[in-house]
Amino acid sequence: MRSSTQKSTTAPAPADSPGPGPGRGATAPGDAPLDELDELDYLLITALQTSPRAEWAQIGKALGVDGSTAARRWNRLTEAGHAWLSCYTVASGVTLPIIAFIDVDCAAGALHEVAAEIADDPHLITIEHVTGSRDLVLTAAFPDQAMLARYVGFRLGALPGVAATRSQIATAVHTEGSRWRLDRLDPDSQDALTRDRGPSHPRRGLTAPDDLDNRLYLLLSEDFRRPAARLAERLGVSPSTVRRRLDRMHREDALIYRCEVARYLSGWPISVTLWGIAPAADTARIASQLIGMRETRLCASLSGPYNLMLAVWLRSAEEIGAFEARLATRFPELVVADRAVTLWPLKLAGHVLDPYGRHLRGVPVTFWEDPGARRAEDALLARLRGGRKG
Repeated sequence: MRSSTQKSTTAPAPADSPGPGPGRGATAPGDAPLDELDELDYLLITALQTSPRAEWAQIGKALGVDGSTAARRWNRLTEAGHAWLSCYTVASGVTLPIIAFIDVDCAAGALHEVAAEIADDPHLITIEHVTGSRDLVLTAAFPDQAMLARYVGFRLGALPGVAATRSQIATAVHTEGSRWRLDRLDPDSQDALTRDRGPSHPRRGLTAPDDLDNRLYLLLSEDFRRPAARLAERLGVSPSTVRRRLDRMHREDALIYRCEVARYLSGWPISVTLWGIAPAADTARIASQLIGMRETRLCASLSGPYNLMLAVWLRSAEEIGAFEARLATRFPELVVADRAVTLWPLKLAGHVLDPYGRHLRGVPVTFWEDPGARRAEDALLARLRGGRKG
């Protein structure tokens, strides 16, 4: 059931970490303490990363346990905030959305207030407090450039504590976190599960989602493992209608499923973002090899002065230099121009996390709309139309 090349990695809870919440204190016989994961936990997380929607009986069979044990273990992990599932779509509409990476500089002492203010912005997929020349790095989805400009100019730019912002658009997202795996399963166990690796091409999404599609998205973001009958009950439609809608969403690559694990327990506790410069003629080849590296969580081509962005998880801070040395040897034409280590992953794939990467709550991923920002933009447009007076 497990790879012979990887061993279980556990980490003690930090001394100042929050204690268990209501219902989190008990440990069932045969379970690891709540401040660490055992091998079955790692196998279960890997199984759900491989096939997030598989039935518990199927998952249990692949792991050599019964389905009820797998379900109980998963409930325990989610209650502790150590692992969680997410579902979202950023591809809905006639055109593909814009993925933007936004650097935010904050005034002294204002970083956490700014982060708390934007945590519920629904289009912000990730928010990271990082080292280096920026305070926050945001990953966001927008329907078009105009909405990106509105958000940066009239939302972020108007927030007390925001000193400056810099934006880059992803011209291509070569891979993202939903395709990263712990890889604890052996080949036989992997074959027992349906792999949901996701398409290698850009997700097409639904060209004309209606109100029912959007309501279904929101329910799936809460719990995409709910049976069709329960979804139908919440939506006030028949189960067959829900199944048809789900089948259509899957055919059109409209849904992104993820299973995440608190990074300090994952065995890969260090997250590093690298910004690189590569010759335009070589970027596609380099990106195709970068996404095959074990450490890679995100790889994107960018519109700005750095034309490649790479986010990796590493096993220790000491590996940062060694990883960059490997890049230099393998890709001598790639220049790493900047780097940042994540100090606090405040938000990941639409979920708010504590400083150790434990799950706190979900924020459904949708496109942002703010009447106040629109009014401010309309006022500016009125001034531009009127021109100078006198």
